[in-house]
Amino acid sequence: MVNCHCRDCQVASGSGYAATLIMEASAVRLMQGAPKRYSRTAASGNVAHRSFCESCGTPLFASSSAAPQFLGVKAASLDDPRWFRPSADVWVASAQPWDSMAPEVPSFQAVARESSSVSDVAAHSDPTGSGP
Repeated sequence: MVNCHCRDCQVASGSGYAATLIMEASAVRLMQGAPKRYSRTAASGNVAHRSFCESCGTPLFASSSAAPQFLGVKAASLDDPRWFRPSADVWVASAQPWDSMAPEVPSFQAVARESSSVSDVAAHSDPTGSGP
């Protein structure tokens, strides 16, 4: 569970960061409907995908061609997001000066692109692959 402060997540969330749960894509199941998807080439050269509810516009997921086995689930899209506790603030080099972060949450200027395990990605990754 991360707060991603990359500029792409700021724009997509309309805020200073996107609170995101990093999950194995195969573990995520939709109960009904199919989200709309927006894709673009990120500054990294990877294709960033954003999925949202076509009825209400709620952001649901983020994914990247850099790590298609992972899916970022937007915390606020959960039925009960109160249990979300970030394990890291990532891409803080792009954080807005007005965005205050909890000092007890580890922060990372960028992320390790070579991360391959779910725990590494959860602790050190931008789920969109679109950070600065």
